[in-house]
Amino acid sequence: MQFSLDQLQTFVQAVHSGSFSAAARKLGKTQSTVSVAISNLEQDLGVELFDRSNRNPVLTQAGQKMLLQAQSVLERCLTLQAHADCLSDAIEPNVSLAIETPYNAVMPVLLEFEEAFPYVDLVIRHPVYGDVSELVAQGQAVLGIAFSQPQYPPQLEFQQMGKLIMLHVCHPAHALAKLSSVTFEDLHVHRRLAFSAHAEKLPSSEYLRSTRIWQAENYLALLEMVRAGLGWATLPRQLIQRELANGELVELQLGAYPHTDWHVGVDLLWARTRKMGKAERWLKTRLQQNKVFELDRRGQSTTL
Repeated sequence: MQFSLDQLQTFVQAVHSGSFSAAARKLGKTQSTVSVAISNLEQDLGVELFDRSNRNPVLTQAGQKMLLQAQSVLERCLTLQAHADCLSDAIEPNVSLAIETPYNAVMPVLLEFEEAFPYVDLVIRHPVYGDVSELVAQGQAVLGIAFSQPQYPPQLEFQQMGKLIMLHVCHPAHALAKLSSVTFEDLHVHRRLAFSAHAEKLPSSEYLRSTRIWQAENYLALLEMVRAGLGWATLPRQLIQRELANGELVELQLGAYPHTDWHVGVDLLWARTRKMGKAERWLKTRLQQNKVFELDRRGQSTTL
């Protein structure tokens, strides 16, 4: 075997980035270094990975198959390194956790953590542009709790903790609040207030288009914007139960889903190669065991 892990990483990054030059910027290398690494990999494998007849190289059919194999090899290597790192028993002075979901879902675990590690400081991080996965991938948070997205960076692992309910809401004086049944067309003509990380990524969010859209990097900002009557938004039900109960917000009843709550998964994220200390490993394990759920309109749990 002549090829190296560095060549495989360069190959995978070139595919994800869309070009050799973009991969070079991401990896902190020159374009010629990336090009040579991929050419050497093709020679070592005896397979042409890219069709270079166009401006940007395009994967060949053989390249598409090799991509899956390369990703699998890299994932196994990351897992091997993570297992080796876990042999350390050091207790770290602090633990960083990025959370974008309502906090009450994980508060019982944080209370247990305080009892188990009373002298370990906990740092709750705010997502960069609403993206918890970026914080974890960049090493700015050891663990992340976020609403499920269709694709995470390859260096991350995840486990679904459960599901929560999202509601479409507006101010009671808003024009949409006057409708007993709201169509997607009704939503499209009014300003949408969207969480920037999930504006187009949550399941079924492709239906929630609007000709006007304002975005915010956290749900609390969206909540204040909705309360001010600036538009309609999709928010976690657990975050707005008080506002719904006292009439500050009105739930929009979508005609397309008259008997169905919108359940969205909640994922726990961590980096494959992160060397976790004793407290970090404890928190990760306990969060994996913690079931996130609420009761829907029929009184059934959102998480089995």
